Amino acid sequence: MTGGSVTGDGVTGRVRLRGGREERIESGHLWVYEGEIGLVEGRPQTGDIVDVCTPRGRFLGRGYFNPRSKIRVRILTRQEEPIDERFLGRRLEAAIALRERVVSGASACRLVFGEGDLLPGLIVDRYGDVLVMQTLTAGMERRREVLVELLAALLEASTGAATVYLRNDARTRTLEGLPLYRQFARGESATQIEIQEGPARFLVDIATGQKTGWFCDQRENRLAIGPFARGARVLDAFCYTGAFGIHSALGGAASVLGLDASPEAIAAAQAHAEMNGVGGRCLYREGDAFDAMRDLAQSGERYDLVILDPPAFARSRHAVPKALAGYKEINLSGFRLLRPEGFLVSCSCSWHVDEQTMWLTLLEAARDAGREMRLVEFRSQARDHPMLATMPETRYLKCFLLQVF
Repeated sequence: MTGGSVTGDGVTGRVRLRGGREERIESGHLWVYEGEIGLVEGRPQTGDIVDVCTPRGRFLGRGYFNPRSKIRVRILTRQEEPIDERFLGRRLEAAIALRERVVSGASACRLVFGEGDLLPGLIVDRYGDVLVMQTLTAGMERRREVLVELLAALLEASTGAATVYLRNDARTRTLEGLPLYRQFARGESATQIEIQEGPARFLVDIATGQKTGWFCDQRENRLAIGPFARGARVLDAFCYTGAFGIHSALGGAASVLGLDASPEAIAAAQAHAEMNGVGGRCLYREGDAFDAMRDLAQSGERYDLVILDPPAFARSRHAVPKALAGYKEINLSGFRLLRPEGFLVSCSCSWHVDEQTMWLTLLEAARDAGREMRLVEFRSQARDHPMLATMPETRYLKCFLLQVF
């Protein structure tokens, strides 16, 4: 499917919900699932705009339709207003205005966070003068070219960010019947971009790095780690390209050991350590973090700060039991590896595992390790990842800062 102008798009159909299925949508959720629909009036095609109504025809919202997706409609507005170029421009302006308020001291941030910015299916990250965009749904893919031009127009004058790269290789696109691809949509640049994050510098690979190249959601958590790293012996498990450990070293850590299964990530982490002048205090090892942490604990190694930032263990509800076992195992090792009064930073980016469930898992791990702990701070995703109050799916990142005795 190719992108095209949405100017003049009209409503091409109406979706009536089944009886008893109105409450979740009325409360503000933006997704209408296949099984919630009683009747589709008209013949809307993929990406067309439809109205969502109660069984009796009362208007609930307006959004785009995809007959190939389990999420049939993604609501864009609760008003009976045109979904056109002006509408998209207003939403983008509001998203950018929020980032101007909440992001400072960093040249990388998330400009658009899908549902959190009332633009479901659209992700835009900024890396210096380059924007990386993901159109993860058929509705946003259809409006791709308009979105590219709107973003460039909004940002070019104020920041010079006019180059747009499409990172549309996320597997979730296949659920929408969309192809996977990567390409520049506007302008060209190198695909490795240097960014600044507080006192640290990093290289982001927008073509092959995780997500759009960087984990902007952990930025504020990385910047908060300095006071706990001073003089510390630090273990950074699942270190990826080393950001948590680099910030620890810049905060005064005596040493940092990073673990990751990817040889490419390990090489990048070491390069980042050298780039930031802390290479002499940072060591990186390739290997499975589960096994490596067990081996370190059994050999008597102990640390003042252990950082656990694993990938999402639960990508579906069915995966939650196995995920919880994994979270318990790595945190059990983390507790065992800490010296008395040391600190554990334990993260989960699985939205299927909520805060309370993760907390109970940490309590079980501490009990089995024979350790006491106290919560120093609970953190979440950075403020450029706003959480829509009516959509728990937008609140996914959990970061517990614990002191262990």
